Amino acid sequence: MLRFALALSFTLTLSLPLSAAEWSQFRGAGGDGHADTAKLPTEWDQKKNVSWRSELPGNGWSSPVAVAGKIYLTTAVPGTGKGEYSLRALCIDAKTGKTTWDVEVFKEDGSAPKIHSKNSHASPTPLVEGDNVFVHFGHMGTACLRTKDGSNVWSQTTLKYIPVHGAGGSPVVVDDKLIFCIDGTDKQVVVGLDKTSGKIAWQTPRKSSPKKPFSFATPLLISVDGKTQIVAQGSDVVMSLDPKTGTEIWRVKYNGYSVVPKAVFANGMIYMSTGYDNPVLYAIKPDGKGDVTDTHVAWTIKKGVPRNASPLFVGDALYLAADDGTVTCVDAKTGAERWNERVGKAYSSSPVFANGHIYLLAEDGTATVFKPGASYDPVATNKMGERALASYGVDGNALLLRTEKALYRIEQK
Repeated sequence: MLRFALALSFTLTLSLPLSAAEWSQFRGAGGDGHADTAKLPTEWDQKKNVSWRSELPGNGWSSPVAVAGKIYLTTAVPGTGKGEYSLRALCIDAKTGKTTWDVEVFKEDGSAPKIHSKNSHASPTPLVEGDNVFVHFGHMGTACLRTKDGSNVWSQTTLKYIPVHGAGGSPVVVDDKLIFCIDGTDKQVVVGLDKTSGKIAWQTPRKSSPKKPFSFATPLLISVDGKTQIVAQGSDVVMSLDPKTGTEIWRVKYNGYSVVPKAVFANGMIYMSTGYDNPVLYAIKPDGKGDVTDTHVAWTIKKGVPRNASPLFVGDALYLAADDGTVTCVDAKTGAERWNERVGKAYSSSPVFANGHIYLLAEDGTATVFKPGASYDPVATNKMGERALASYGVDGNALLLRTEKALYRIEQK
């Protein structure tokens, strides 16, 4: 395990001109799971501190996003024939839980691929910017809709590929580009679309030959020495690209596939999981050029590393929620373990930090709240009794929790 002293200071640049209170994309406006000032409740169940519960049509594991009093989700409604789905976008009033609009974006005609039992045909999370909401359905296509009524601005359906287990990674916006990863069996590229027209601006191949090339990662936007980078994970490789042109800046190679967790950038380093089968957490210094595998990996760890839930950075520590129900806290500078506790069952949902608390959500719907620190400090355990794989959303001082059946608005009563 390599360790290097850190001498550089880096600043994370947000991709969206929205207030920190608006949960505009996967893992919030900053893409890191932080809703620092939100005063979220710590205790709830199916009735306690629940303002409303809204039944959702179809099936989907996209996470809720909330902007300007509206909540956006996607879902897949089964058709009458085998493999037929109506891929839909929904807008829900944040105060009442009532559906404002519900539109079909794409239609799978019976050739829908098999998906993993933990996946759905509507797993990528929407992204809101201004009057537009971007929705992504993997190999079926990407679209820009008006937030007002769901009307179509553009659709991009030419980027076909062969998925494995369905789609998962969400898009990000950087200036005039909408950027996402394609990692199927036949194609592994990072794509930049013109966000106003949906036309392909650039495609950058991964130039890697993994045995299992499929992955589901969401790109990470960072700023290094005043220049933006898009960090895009895939099977066996993570790449940094110039978001304007798609030109590769640096890469780190590893052994891993089916990468799901979104990386985080803090403390001057990128922290990322290598996915399946045996996840390793990498801490990478992002100021290199070319292949920096041997020079810019500050440290790695293997214990307690998640395959699905994204890492959370709070204070000077990383918090990792793993598939076996354990939660691990490590020193972000060195990777040294501070504590490890078996807290719940399997975690796929990414954790959230708000008002001095960390919020976890296990796959069985059990939510655990604890305080970050030098030891595990539990606050509350809340059971919903419904399966939950989507990550939390936050709207003001309310927690948005999606289960397989419904969307809940949870706030202090």
